[in-house]
Amino acid sequence: MQAEEMKDLVIEALEDLKADNISILDVKPRTSVTDFMVIASGTSSRHVKSLADNVISEAKDRGIKPVGIEGESSSDWILVDLGGVVVHVMMPATRTFYDLERFWLGSADEGVMPTDSARLN
Repeated sequence: MQAEEMKDLVIEALEDLKADNISILDVKPRTSVTDFMVIASGTSSRHVKSLADNVISEAKDRGIKPVGIEGESSSDWILVDLGGVVVHVMMPATRTFYDLERFWLGSADEGVMPTDSARLN
C-alpha cells in the first residue's frame, strides 16, 4: 500500500473514533524515514489508547503490520509507525508541550494539511 493510501486509512480510523485536531504533515522533503506524520489528540488517556488501537486494527485488517508501537503503557502519547506514515496520538497538553508541527515544519501552518473534520471545527 502506498503512503497516500495509508495516510487516508489512518485518517479514517482516527475520524471513526472522533479524534480531535487531526493534522497531516508532509515530511518527505525533511526526512527519509517516513512520508507523512499524522498527529491527533484524544480527550482522555482511554480515548488516546482507543484511537491508537483502532489505527493498528484497521492497518492489520488491510495487511499492514506496524513497524513499531511506542507509549502504549503511558497513554499520554502513543506512536504507531506504519512505515510510510507515522501516527502520533496525544493528550492535548502533551501535544502542546512537544509541538511536533513546529518541530518538523518550522511553522505551525507550513506543510500542514488539515483533514475534513478539522475544517469543520
